[in-house]
Amino acid sequence: MQRRYNMMIDPSMYPILIKSNGEYGIVFHAHLLKLGLEFDKYIGNVMIGLYGKYGPVEDARRLFDEMSERSVFDWNVMISGYWNWGNKEEAEKLFDLMMEKNVVTWTTMVTGYARMKDLDNARKCFDKMPERSVVSWNAMLAGYAQNGLAKEAALLFDDMVDSGVKPNEKTWVSVISACSLRGDLALAKSLETMINDKQIRLNVFIKSALLDMHAKCGNIMMAKKIFDELGESNNSVSWNAMISAYARIGDLTSAKELFDQMPDKNDIVSWNSMIAGYAQNGQSAAAIELFKEMAKNRLVTPDEVTAISVLSACGHLGALGLGNDVIRYLRESQIDFSRSIYNALIFMYSKCGSMKDAENIFYEMKSRDVISYNTLITGFATYGNGKKAVKLLWKMDQEGVSPDRITFIGVLTACSHAGLSREGRKVFKSIQNPDIDHYACMVDLLGRVGELDEAKYLIESMPMAPHAGVYGSLLSASRTYKRIDLGEFAATKLFELEPDNSGNYVLLSNIYASEGRWTDVETIRGLMKTHRVKKTGAWSSVEYKGKMHKFIVGDRSHERSGDIYQILKELMKKMQDAGYIADKGAVLRDVEEEEKEEMVGVHSEKLAIAFALLVSEPGGVIRVVKNLRVCSDCHTAIKIISRLENREIIVRDNNRFHTFHHGICSCNDFW
Repeated sequence: MQRRYNMMIDPSMYPILIKSNGEYGIVFHAHLLKLGLEFDKYIGNVMIGLYGKYGPVEDARRLFDEMSERSVFDWNVMISGYWNWGNKEEAEKLFDLMMEKNVVTWTTMVTGYARMKDLDNARKCFDKMPERSVVSWNAMLAGYAQNGLAKEAALLFDDMVDSGVKPNEKTWVSVISACSLRGDLALAKSLETMINDKQIRLNVFIKSALLDMHAKCGNIMMAKKIFDELGESNNSVSWNAMISAYARIGDLTSAKELFDQMPDKNDIVSWNSMIAGYAQNGQSAAAIELFKEMAKNRLVTPDEVTAISVLSACGHLGALGLGNDVIRYLRESQIDFSRSIYNALIFMYSKCGSMKDAENIFYEMKSRDVISYNTLITGFATYGNGKKAVKLLWKMDQEGVSPDRITFIGVLTACSHAGLSREGRKVFKSIQNPDIDHYACMVDLLGRVGELDEAKYLIESMPMAPHAGVYGSLLSASRTYKRIDLGEFAATKLFELEPDNSGNYVLLSNIYASEGRWTDVETIRGLMKTHRVKKTGAWSSVEYKGKMHKFIVGDRSHERSGDIYQILKELMKKMQDAGYIADKGAVLRDVEEEEKEEMVGVHSEKLAIAFALLVSEPGGVIRVVKNLRVCSDCHTAIKIISRLENREIIVRDNNRFHTFHHGICSCNDFW
């Protein structure tokens, strides 16, 4: 416009133009150089601020150093620029060089330290301040609040009131936020009493903060009361707090109703609250469907929280195809893959039966934390790869990453699933203060290798009272090795600890049934009826075209049921010709032999595999997820199917992964 109309823009307009263009204001720099306006003190200050915010910060420092005279404001802008880029050392150097340190500069330093979670230096700087404004107090309070240090925030707030500084809106919001992060209901009520006593005017921001505090402290009734009072004044903080509160207590119906009523869904936090709510409450399919809706409408850009929640959901479902679609979408959205996202990727690949990809991600990471190690170790545990899990434990020591209790649980579980008795004992002895879960892992390990009497002795010599997991491991081993005496001992304890857990009754019933003790089987069924315990129904699922197809025993509800049963019939004929004989012991009922054979033939995993053979490309990998342990007959059958169909079949049950290929299972029949 300047060239077209031969007009000259007054230099005083450039700061306004530059600021109004945000990060694109940098394009004015070359133009200012041509006009010789670079050294104008007002324009120079704006350009320093621009480079300090959007980078490169080195250009901001060059402009700062070239200034013929600098005001206090220029120093503050440059120091803020270093803090924006996390350059603590340069910010400190510049602060030390500055002669006229005023309250703004000191506050900038406090804010910078707090932003980097260096609360010790933030407080030291705060305490050295020659004078403090309400902004200074708020900066320190916000630092405590954002780092969950509610007690420190409360004490500082008392000091602030005693010093005669009058708290403003931001003060109260910071203090309330600190209580929110603490999740302490008693502290929350105490703070609200203080607010009432001081007759603080509750504006929208303070009310929203109070709502969030009550929601996070589990006081849903009070949170909803404030939410209703705010009405149309509710902001995104209020809506998100209520959605998260309902999701936190598992009331996803109320959470979704609120989410659907939101007038504005252009806030990623709202979507994250719902997606994470579904994922954390076991509704992985719903989490993925909501993510698909978000991605389709392109209303918001996903962030780290979105990525972690949806990748976790894909992992729990065993939906590798969906997981890969999510990864592509995240990359298209130019999401920076943080260490937390890489950890979520390791989890997703591990749970989807793709350990090679999980390993590749692990070794591609520039830095790894204990969560990275734990996730991969747990993956190896579910595959029964004890040797790799143990190697990772020693690698942690080499990289200076300290193992935690989860690490040892993962390694011991891996040794257990692989039958590595010697290695497992060595790892257990290396734990300085083993807790009850470590003992449970050792009982499981001893039980799996047939050392049931030693396992019972370990239980009796534990320094703490055994929990259900300890006795559960012994009961499971008793079934494998047909030790009815120990099975009854473990089950009796479990009936006391978990009277509503159907799995314990079923396991003992299975032990009796395998020995033909049908009277005892009926006794157990009677106990279940008396205590109103319902058996968990078994199901198996397969992913196809972005959807999970679920099957139960004898299922004929699928739209392609006719084709599935035809495939299954043909498979059975091939298998019988190859020497397969149905394991009728897998049917734990006192029924006719012919009926037993028919019942095992339509188990959920067989139906899922038949469907996968029907819809997948020849030679493709078949992935099945089952909610319970795969039965012995299906295990034998799938080995034969993998050889006959020349397919790799990966089955994830509630115990571990089984990879079937060329008639062999990765578990070596040890599971």
